[in-house]
Amino acid sequence: MTIIETFAAYAEHPGSGADQGEVLHHAKRAVVDWYAALIPGAVTAPGTLLEAALAEDLDRGDARLALGRRATVRAAALINGTAAHTVEVDDIYKHAIYHPGAPTIAAALAAGQARGIDGKAFLRAVIIGYEVSTRIGAAMGRTHYKYWHNTGTVGTFGAAAAAAAVLKLDARRTAHALATCATFAAGLQQAFRMDSMSKPLHSGRAAEGGVLAALAAETGVTGSLDVIDGEAGIGRAMSDGPDWTAAAATLGREYNITQMTFKNHACCGHTFAAIDGAQALQRQHGFSAEDIELVRVATYRPALEVAGNPQPRTAAEGRFSLPYVVANALIHGSVRLAAFTPERLTDASVRAMMQRIELQVDPEIDAAFPGKRAARVAVRLRDGRELAYLQPNRKGDPEEPLSDDDLNEKFFELAGPVLGTAAARDLLQCLWTLEQASSLP
Repeated sequence: MTIIETFAAYAEHPGSGADQGEVLHHAKRAVVDWYAALIPGAVTAPGTLLEAALAEDLDRGDARLALGRRATVRAAALINGTAAHTVEVDDIYKHAIYHPGAPTIAAALAAGQARGIDGKAFLRAVIIGYEVSTRIGAAMGRTHYKYWHNTGTVGTFGAAAAAAAVLKLDARRTAHALATCATFAAGLQQAFRMDSMSKPLHSGRAAEGGVLAALAAETGVTGSLDVIDGEAGIGRAMSDGPDWTAAAATLGREYNITQMTFKNHACCGHTFAAIDGAQALQRQHGFSAEDIELVRVATYRPALEVAGNPQPRTAAEGRFSLPYVVANALIHGSVRLAAFTPERLTDASVRAMMQRIELQVDPEIDAAFPGKRAARVAVRLRDGRELAYLQPNRKGDPEEPLSDDDLNEKFFELAGPVLGTAAARDLLQCLWTLEQASSLP
């Protein structure tokens, strides 16, 4: 069997583990977190611009956008998948360097609304999409991440697997859906090394591509079943020859969806350990931003390559600037959506602090990436004190998880201003009881 056939066989028969209480609960956590990211992204470009661009696909169809507007399945997957990745608060599977929720849940929801499935079937589809795609992403590894944006590439498989589950495709058709979506997998890292709306579009396009591949497979469209592990397949073309046997070894026994990172800051996840470390030092020693003479952040190389922008000009660039977000954390105490307003981007105190922040690669921390996301933060104060702190993980990682209450607070903070308190409360209650719902929100 090819690896695609192995994954497809699992998708058709995921076993009883996918219905276990703990796994279902973690799936609901992922969905709650996805909606927390989706709602603010739905009223932000590029999602708002996509609604104008795709007007002929809206106000008809059986799927819905975040705020209830009717849409065709593909348009809903594209726009919701984009919106959920726009404000940079969506989940992470760190071993795959990948945000699975944005494309996977967008595809499952669009297809599920169109087919009228219940909440439990939806959660099962989400679990399948996560389990298949996170294993592909982890196998593709750091080599893939050098040039490719995993959420755009790997996310296509999560979307296709989830959509295939919604459509109740058998293993053969699911395999062809996965084979077809492999040829849609795209998303270059260079697309977000400067100001650009491309990064969230990668997620939306992955969601749309996965839905399209599943719908096509349902009608009989076929793909090359060795397109992942063949001589000229995605494993060799976009990585260094992954071990696909190991990738599938724990299918149905271990559930990666139980090991998600949920973001505690509204920016690139590569910056989190540095933010957490800087805030820990400040709490421990009680210094203010004005007391700081120099901050030195040492972390893994991809963090500096992706988020090393020394002079961000826009919100998009600010979210990928270690100096900017660390300065905000030290001065304002948090890195939430307010950190990326025009007023904050031009804040003189933030800009001055940025000039006192130095970045470097720590070889030991770099060697542990992507499984460990650490940072060493050193601060020299104006009174001569030298302080240092090793942040071994990020708050929100499985080692330091956000609680359900933390996720609820995050949801209300992000969705409440858009939906209103009552509507946000009703939606959240619906999401936590999805396995009992006869229809999708």
